[in-house]
Amino acid sequence: MEFFRKDTRVAHAQLGLGVVIEANRRYTTIAFDDGAVRKFVTELVRLERSAGPRPVSAAPPSARSRRLQPPVKAQKAAS
Repeated sequence: MEFFRKDTRVAHAQLGLGVVIEANRRYTTIAFDDGAVRKFVTELVRLERSAGPRPVSAAPPSARSRRLQPPVKAQKAAS
């Protein structure tokens, strides 16, 4: 069984490419390229090292742009 260090690029057979964000003897947490973050039992997860490039992610929206968006109003359900 191979342990992967933090920031190691890995590939999962079903979920694709990702980066290890936390790893210990019990759990391995991976942030996948599609945005999903999954936690696996280290002894059971099957991963391979990947040389694939990390995706270029867009910068998160600034606090100002979040403030400028109108609030979402809850709608009453029709009875």
